[in-house]
Amino acid sequence: MIRALPNTLGALGVAFLLAFPLFYSAGNYDYVMHLWITAFFYAILASSWALLAGYGGQFSFGHMAFMALGAYSAGLLDNYVVLSGAPTGTCAEIGLFGGWLVLVNPTGVSTSAVNCLQEARAAWPDGVTTSRLPLILSILIGAGVGGAFGWLIGTLVLRLRAAYLALFTVGFSEILRAAISAEVWLTRGQAGLPMSPIFPEGVTVFGTFYASNAKLPVYYIMLGLFLLTLVILIGLARSRLGLFLRALREDEDAAEALGVDTVKFKRMVFVVTAMIAATAGVVQGHYVGIITPNTLILLQMALVIAMAVIGGLENVVAAAVGAIIISFGLEFLRNDFVIMGQSVDMSTWRLVFFGLLLMLTLRFLRNGVIHGGLLWLDRRAVGAETVAKRRAQAEDAE
Repeated sequence: MIRALPNTLGALGVAFLLAFPLFYSAGNYDYVMHLWITAFFYAILASSWALLAGYGGQFSFGHMAFMALGAYSAGLLDNYVVLSGAPTGTCAEIGLFGGWLVLVNPTGVSTSAVNCLQEARAAWPDGVTTSRLPLILSILIGAGVGGAFGWLIGTLVLRLRAAYLALFTVGFSEILRAAISAEVWLTRGQAGLPMSPIFPEGVTVFGTFYASNAKLPVYYIMLGLFLLTLVILIGLARSRLGLFLRALREDEDAAEALGVDTVKFKRMVFVVTAMIAATAGVVQGHYVGIITPNTLILLQMALVIAMAVIGGLENVVAAAVGAIIISFGLEFLRNDFVIMGQSVDMSTWRLVFFGLLLMLTLRFLRNGVIHGGLLWLDRRAVGAETVAKRRAQAEDAE
C-alpha cells in the first residue's frame, strides 16, 4: 500500500494539472497561468539536467546555452524565413511546392531600414499572403541545433572530468552570450530577437476561440512537453543506458575496465538533454515573444541547478517537482512582509531565503527534499513488508 503511494501521488498530480485551468476562475487567472507555464519550463530544464548530473555525474553549466541555441534558431527562422504565395524579386528565394521560401535580409536594430520583403509587399497585388514556418518545424530545427551542439561539445570535452567539464561549459556559455550580443545585425543584441506567438492568428479548441495572447492553449502545450519530457527521462533512467550512467557516476574507471564505452554513453545523454533544453527554449521563446542574451547569464544556470539539487538530483521527477515548487515560492516571496511593525523588502531578501534553503538541503538532505521524502516512504514500505513476512513466517512455524 505504502509502496504504491508515489505512483498514486503522481497520477493525482497529473490529473490536477490537467483539470486546474478548467476549474480555476479567479481574477488573477492569466497571472497564475503564466506562473504555471514558467514553472513547467524550469521543470523541463531541471529534470533534464538531473539526468545529466544526477545519473551521469556530468556537471555541466551549458544547459541554458543549449536552451538559447534552440530559441535563437527558432527566432532567426521566425524573423528571416517566410513562406510566400508569390516571388519577391528582391529577396533570396527558393520555389517550393507551388510557393516560395523567402530569405529576408536582416536589418539589425534600425527602425528606418526597409527589408526586401517590405519592398516586395509594396509592389505586390492584393491577395498575396505570407506566413511563418510551422511551429512544429521550428521546434524540430531548434531541437536539432541543440542536439548538434550537444554532440559537438560532448565529443570535445566529455573525456574531461569534474571541474574541467564545468569550466569548459561555463566558457562555452559566455562565448555564446558574447557572440549573440555582438552580432547586432543578425540577433539584435541586447535589444532581443522578437518571436511570433505560438498561435499568431489565435486557435479554436472544442468550439472556443482563443486569441494569440491566451494562456490556456500555451499552458497545455507546455504541460504536454513537460509530461513527454518526464516520460522520456524516466524511460532512459530505467533503461540499460540509465544503468550504464549510474555506473559511470559511481566509478568511471571501473566501468571502463568492464567494457563500458564511457565517452559514447556520456555523449548520448549529453545530446538527449541538450535537445530537451533546446525544445523547451523554442516553446518558451514563442510564448514570451522575445529572446535575449540575458537568458545565458550564470545566475539563470545556477537557478536551474539549485532547483534540481533541492528537488533531488537522483530522481528526475523529484527535480521537476522541486523546480515547480521553487518557481512558485520565489514568486510568492516577491510580496513584502511586515514583521513587528517593520516592512521587509522581499525583492532582495527572497534570494537570501532561497540561498538558505539550498544550503540546508546540501547540509542535511543531500538527496534533495522531494527525493528524500520519496526515499523515506520507500523505506517505510520495505520495513512494513519485512515485518509482514516475518509475522507470516512465525505463524507458519506455529
